[in-house]
Amino acid sequence: MYTMQRDEMLGLLKATDEWDIIIAGGGATGLGSALDAASRGYKTLLLERFDFAKGTSSRATKLVHGGVRYLAQGNIKLVMEALRERGLLLKNAPHLTRVQPFVLPSYSCWQKLYYGIGLKIYDLMSGKLSLGKTRLLSKKTASANLPALQQQNLSGGILYYDGQFDDARLALNLAQTAVEHGAAVINYMEVVDLYKEKGIVRGVLAEDTLTGKEYLLKAKVVINATGVFTDDILQMDDEEKEELVSPSQGIHLVVDKKFFPGNHAMMIPKTDDGRVLFAVPWHNEVIIGTTDTPVEEATFEPRALEPEIEFIFRNVNQYLTSGITRKDIKSVFAGLRPLVKAPGQKNTALMPRDHTIIVSKSKLVTITGGKWTTYRKMAKDAIDNASFTARLPRKPCITETLKLHGWTSQTNEQDPLRYYGADEALVKKIAEQNREWNERIHPEYPYIKAQVIWAVRNEMAMTVEDVLARRIRMLFLDARAAVSSAQATAILMAQELNKDDAWIQQQVESFIATARRYVI
Repeated sequence: MYTMQRDEMLGLLKATDEWDIIIAGGGATGLGSALDAASRGYKTLLLERFDFAKGTSSRATKLVHGGVRYLAQGNIKLVMEALRERGLLLKNAPHLTRVQPFVLPSYSCWQKLYYGIGLKIYDLMSGKLSLGKTRLLSKKTASANLPALQQQNLSGGILYYDGQFDDARLALNLAQTAVEHGAAVINYMEVVDLYKEKGIVRGVLAEDTLTGKEYLLKAKVVINATGVFTDDILQMDDEEKEELVSPSQGIHLVVDKKFFPGNHAMMIPKTDDGRVLFAVPWHNEVIIGTTDTPVEEATFEPRALEPEIEFIFRNVNQYLTSGITRKDIKSVFAGLRPLVKAPGQKNTALMPRDHTIIVSKSKLVTITGGKWTTYRKMAKDAIDNASFTARLPRKPCITETLKLHGWTSQTNEQDPLRYYGADEALVKKIAEQNREWNERIHPEYPYIKAQVIWAVRNEMAMTVEDVLARRIRMLFLDARAAVSSAQATAILMAQELNKDDAWIQQQVESFIATARRYVI
């Protein structure tokens, strides 16, 4: 049976004198790059400072989309690229993705015509990878699809289709697929410095943050894929290096489905800051977001700001009759986008979402910017550049049609374990081994204790947060429920990891401190 164990990965460090490619950063871009490199046959190592997708890559709006807003901005190239990648991802990871119908409500005939034409173009641009036909809706049909929609002056809406996914689970499946192709991927391994020979980057100095042990790891080329922390690595390379990334914060509020019933998502085409806003069903809850707020400093646990929370309430409640208030929020999460600085542009909402690749004089390859949907194309470009820079044997990219770990042709929307794909039967097998493991972690959510055991044994979960935030998504869905599940989760993990009561207490306290940021 397949496993992904941290001890095995650490063993590969000792057994390997030199890697072809070392990648710093275990988010979407880094993991995508690790899979691309390993599947081409390069000896690949990925190092992540915390857990896989701990940062931006677990905090998305959960959409695999071309970006309607980028079409309005005239960025045709990005939209075309993203629509193509959207189609490929839905084919390569059907267990983690689904086609999501959207309704854009319109409150005038002109608005319906204007947005209707735009969304028809959006659909046509996706070509053979279209997810469904865009069409205009009457007031009656728009209201039937969005039961909570404000009726006054409503003229109808536009129905269109985009993709939806589970971001942290996709990141994990990328890691697993990379390992299956021979890569080593290690969480809680921080790159603390670059190793150079004659001014050329030839490896990294890394520290295992769980044990404090340091490693000198050599490679033919190093890729910096650290997202909003890109500048930290760039400045290890050159202290005088100007900052490349301008972090932008986006927040999301999570509410019960009773405030937004039905299976259709809603797109608000223009908020009072010119952005679009989404309300999207996800894991039987509803996610509402996002914002675009410039921040001075990148942190791993950004906190939602009061003006951002008020902004979402103000805009979404103009469209809904349900009247969402603070007490209705189950969780609020914030993420930082690694936007590449544009000359003279201070408004992050208008900064480009395209990715950027830089090869430094020291041969350090840096990739930043971009969005989840285009992770595969970003990874391809990064590995193309890295292999050229290091003069590695030229090998073609094969990820366009590469099925990701867990791929299955059978997916049941109603099954809470569907996100495991082909691994679902193995999770259920664990539940059958011990009656207690078939019990729920929390009475209001379908997650069972066998999922905790599986996460430790096969998905490299090292902390309670790894499990409750990213292996299962409880922290993002209901922060208070996650807090009340922390003790039971820690006890199960301690049994598997041979940890003592002090570890359990430390884990619970640490998780509760983190979870406070998800409550308003």
